[in-house]
Amino acid sequence: MTRYRALAEELARSIQAGVFRPGERLPSVRQTCSARKVSPATVFQAYYLLEAQGLVESRPRSGYYVAPHPPPRLPEPETPSRPDGDSRTLDVSALVFGVLESAMQRDLVPFGSAFPSPLLFPLSRLGRALATSAVELDPWRTVDDLTPGHAELRRQISQRYLVDGIEVAADEIVITNGALEALNLSIAAVTRPGDAVLVESPCFYAVLQTLERSGLRAIEVPTHPREGVDLDALEAAIGRHAPRACWLMPTFHNPLGATMPESAKRALVELLAAHDIPLVEDDVYAELHHAPKRQPPAKAFDRNGRVLHCSSFSKCLAPGYRIGWVAAGRHRETIARLKLTSTLNTNVPAQLAIARYLQRGGYERHLRRLRATLAAQQAQYLDAITRYFPDGVRVTRPQGGYFLWLELPHGNDALALHRQALEHGMSLAPGPIFSARREFGHCLRLNAGHPLDERADAALRTLGTLVARRQDRASPDGVA
Repeated sequence: MTRYRALAEELARSIQAGVFRPGERLPSVRQTCSARKVSPATVFQAYYLLEAQGLVESRPRSGYYVAPHPPPRLPEPETPSRPDGDSRTLDVSALVFGVLESAMQRDLVPFGSAFPSPLLFPLSRLGRALATSAVELDPWRTVDDLTPGHAELRRQISQRYLVDGIEVAADEIVITNGALEALNLSIAAVTRPGDAVLVESPCFYAVLQTLERSGLRAIEVPTHPREGVDLDALEAAIGRHAPRACWLMPTFHNPLGATMPESAKRALVELLAAHDIPLVEDDVYAELHHAPKRQPPAKAFDRNGRVLHCSSFSKCLAPGYRIGWVAAGRHRETIARLKLTSTLNTNVPAQLAIARYLQRGGYERHLRRLRATLAAQQAQYLDAITRYFPDGVRVTRPQGGYFLWLELPHGNDALALHRQALEHGMSLAPGPIFSARREFGHCLRLNAGHPLDERADAALRTLGTLVARRQDRASPDGVA
């Protein structure tokens, strides 16, 4: 666990135990630094996290205070997953499509959606940039940089890596149709049909669908709901199966929200390098952190080009524009050739529009607003879940992104709950769609990326009631 999270957890326990009472001032940043022998950044990160959870509030020029009515806290999931460790072919797409198609209705409360609210993004400003780019489009731009993508956009992305202290040359980057194409091209570049690929358990359902479509086998590795994949189990799986690739989401994992500590990311890259196994890193939520500073990706510790770092602007700036990329390292040429023979190019006006937006400034200001909004919404959702859901529920408290992972009490069938929720006007993402073996039948992924307005609040109350009823029926003392 990181230092700031450990400090935040300790302070949260003190608040819940009444050591610090509602309205009482917390120790100053300077006092805490001196007492704990930590840096001001660590203390600020801890206080920001507590603020996002609704436990403390900041008062300008005064400090941090315990919130007047700090919410009670449901416990977090603490048990890593326990997949069987076998290498297996996949048959998940029918289940995933069945769940997602039934939930893709605008009139449903989008708890099961994979996207944040589109109202959180500067679409008007992007639209003006798109219109200007289209009107001023040099005809030769439609063929310049045809496969790798627009040179200026790649340069802007390269600069953002450099801000985080990561050297990624613009020539290493290939622009793609969203992060999903970047991920698909990456796994195609490093595997052949029949190969085995290491994945988390649970993992993003699109990973499983891609492996199924590509004729690849999945090796699910135990994963902790807060700190990510178990490196000892990963090493054991390497020895047992000799996988050809590893496909992970080390930062703000979907669906868990877990983030591997920096030291674990470094150890992950070193372990895979020792076995000459490429890492496909899905990092689409990295910009959505609640702390002051972005978490370094595994790519930051890559010294030999084995990490294929995939991301996009879809979750942080421009939903619908479908502009992603892969920093492909030693696999750049292979990725470019695969792109050339599949989709050839990525939407040129959209590339130009995002490049123009980045050049004109304002991206960091937008990100600060977006991060603050998502952190506040997460705190509101956690508070509502605490109020409406029965005892026995566990829920994650991610440090970024917008997903919450719920472990429900005994007797809850997430797929049945999903069908029942649809009848009450809300969508859910049930746990089995995130598993090659359809495990996690008592779990849900909940989207906190939409405002908790009156309608969503009422839907959460209803969902809590449905969970409680199922729990009561399953209880030995319950009445069927």
